[in-house]
Amino acid sequence: MQETNSGGAASLVPYGPLSVSDRLAKKVLRNFKERVIELLLLGAAFVSVLTTVGIIWVLVSESVNFFDNVPIWSFLTDTMWTPLFAEPRYGILPLLAGTLTTSAVALVVAIPLGTTIAIYLSEFARPAVREVVKPFLELLGGIPTIVYGYFALMVVIPLLQLLMPELSGFNMLGAGIVMGIAIIPYVSSLAEDAMRAVPMSMREGSYAMGATRLQTAFRVVFPAALSGILSAYILGISRAVGETMIVAVAAGMQPNFTVNPLEPAQTISAYIVQVALGDLPHGSIGYQSIFAAGLSLMLMTLALNLVGHVVRRRYREAY
Repeated sequence: MQETNSGGAASLVPYGPLSVSDRLAKKVLRNFKERVIELLLLGAAFVSVLTTVGIIWVLVSESVNFFDNVPIWSFLTDTMWTPLFAEPRYGILPLLAGTLTTSAVALVVAIPLGTTIAIYLSEFARPAVREVVKPFLELLGGIPTIVYGYFALMVVIPLLQLLMPELSGFNMLGAGIVMGIAIIPYVSSLAEDAMRAVPMSMREGSYAMGATRLQTAFRVVFPAALSGILSAYILGISRAVGETMIVAVAAGMQPNFTVNPLEPAQTISAYIVQVALGDLPHGSIGYQSIFAAGLSLMLMTLALNLVGHVVRRRYREAY
C-alpha cells in the first residue's frame, strides 16, 4: 500500500502488480550481490581443485606411457639412472637417495635452528628485538633459491673444503646445509605462531609453581604447541624434498646411488630441470621419464602431507 494526498485528503492506494518497495528492492539487490560473491569464491576454490586434478592427470597419463616401455619393478629397484646413455636404464633409486640425503642434511640444520629461534622469539625476545628479527627472517625466506645455490657453490663449499681438503667441488653436504638455511624461516615462523597461540594462563600457572622461563618454555609451552610445531617440521620436510635450484647448482647433477653427503648426486627435481632444458627429444622415453620422476616426487609429498594431517589430529590441543 502507498499513501496519496489529493485535496488534503489521505487515502491508501495499493501497489500495482509490478511495484516493489525501496526496502525490498535494496534487499533483493544485496542478496544478488552476495550470491555473485559466493559464486566467485566457489570459482576460486574450484581453480585450485581443477589445477590439482590437471597436474595429476598429466603426470599419470604420461607415466603410463613411460611404464609401457619400462617395467615398474625395474624402475623401483634398479640402481642405475642413465637416460642419456646409448643403453639407458631407469632406476629411480639414485635420484631418490640424492633427494633424501640432501633433505636429511637440510633438516639437521633447519629443525634445531628454526626451533631455537622460534622459542627465543616467542618466550624470551623483547618486542623491539622481535620487530627487528622477524623482518630479517621473512627476507631470508624471500631470497630466490638460485641465489642460495650460488651461495652454496661459491661460499659454503669452499669453506667446507678448508676443513675437508678432499671434499669434491660439488657435494650434497654443502647443498643440504644451504637448503637448511633456506628452510629456517618456514620452520621458525610457523613454530613461533604455534607457541604464541598457547594461552598466557598456562605460562602464569607454571611461573606460580616456581618454574623458570626456560623450564616453562620447554616443559609447558613446547608440549602445548607440539601439533603446530610438528606441522612446521612437516612443511620444512616437504620444502626440502621439492627443492630444485640449490641442488641443481651445488650438488653436482650426477645420479650416483649413494647416501654419503660428501659425494655429488642428483635429486628428482634437479633431473626434471636437466631434461626440461632440452637434453632429450620431446616424446622419447627419456623425456617421459621426467613425468614418472615427478609422479614419484608428488607421491612422496602426498605421503608427507598425510603424515602431517595425522600428527596434527593426534597431538592437537584445544584451549
